[in-house]
Amino acid sequence: MARISGVTIPSEKIISVSLTYVFGVGPKTSRDILKSAKIDETVRTKDLTDGEISKIQDIINEKYTVEGELQRIVSTNIKRLKDIKSYRGIRHQMNLPSRGQRTKTNARTRRGKKVTVGGTAKKVASKT
Repeated sequence: MARISGVTIPSEKIISVSLTYVFGVGPKTSRDILKSAKIDETVRTKDLTDGEISKIQDIINEKYTVEGELQRIVSTNIKRLKDIKSYRGIRHQMNLPSRGQRTKTNARTRRGKKVTVGGTAKKVASKT
C-alpha cells in the first residue's frame, strides 16, 4: 500500500481516484498532479513504482497544502471568525449553516438529529 502525505491510499483503485483520499486533493488537483508527474491517470495504485510515488509526493509537498497543515489553516480561520464575532463565526458557534441555507425544514446534517418537543398532544378528557 502506498502512503502519500501520511495517508495510506487504496491500492486497487486508479491513481487519480486514490489521490483524492488525501485531505485537500480533489479530482481536478489529482489530475493536475499526475499530469505534472507524467503518470497515466488510469493506472492502478498497486502498479506504481516507488520512483513514481516519490515523484507524486514531491509535487504535492512543493505545490499544495494538504492534510494536517490545511486542517490547521481552516480551523484557525474559523476560530478567527468566532473571535471577531462575525455573522459567520456566530453561525459556526451555534452549529448552524453559515452560507445562507434555510433551517426551518432542512439542515439536519449540521443541526443533528431531530428533537421532538413534548406537550403538544391534546389531553384526553377523563371521567370524574
